[in-house]
Amino acid sequence: MTSDKTAETFERLKKELLIHPGSAPLHYNVGLALAKRGELDEAICEFKTALELNPGMVEARINLGGLYFRKGNIEGAIAENRKVLEMDPRMINAFSNLGFLLVQQGRIDEGIGVYQEAIRIQKNVPQVYANLGQAYLLKGELEKAIETNQKALAISDRFAPAHHNLTLAYLQKGDHEAARRHCAEAIRLGYPVSEEVRKSLLGPGETPEGNPI
Repeated sequence: MTSDKTAETFERLKKELLIHPGSAPLHYNVGLALAKRGELDEAICEFKTALELNPGMVEARINLGGLYFRKGNIEGAIAENRKVLEMDPRMINAFSNLGFLLVQQGRIDEGIGVYQEAIRIQKNVPQVYANLGQAYLLKGELEKAIETNQKALAISDRFAPAHHNLTLAYLQKGDHEAARRHCAEAIRLGYPVSEEVRKSLLGPGETPEGNPI
């Protein structure tokens, strides 16, 4: 969507909101538009209003948690995702978000427990396996990290974060050939592998395919 079209849509939503100020979906959509514009505080206000009008609007609460995280309010983000799980104990996105936030706080074991519960509920989400694998990686449990990220790839062999996690796990383990293979695949899939890791595995001027640039 072009910037002109985005601005036009935003203005239309604001006008509709003046006519229907009690519409939770409109407040939610305005919140999304504001978030895209980088107006986070205003977006937060819109999501809160949507939730006042419709406390069961899960999407608004998940987005509210995401904005709290972007503003550095991790406790607020955790609280919102817990509320989502109170409303819908099978909401995998909320489990994934909550596990990630706990790990960000250094509460790695709690995060691992959340990811494991998510997998118990739904076993075919590669993001959850990759997040769990990353948590094991942070704990230095390399075999578990490798096993869990391989499970993510068994679901989707093009899931770049799992290839990146395996790059780091094999690198720490000293298996440079496996690390190099997963690094090349992560880069090929568009994952932003750090320059330090690239140089340590691919060498200067070398493409992921192993050919000179």
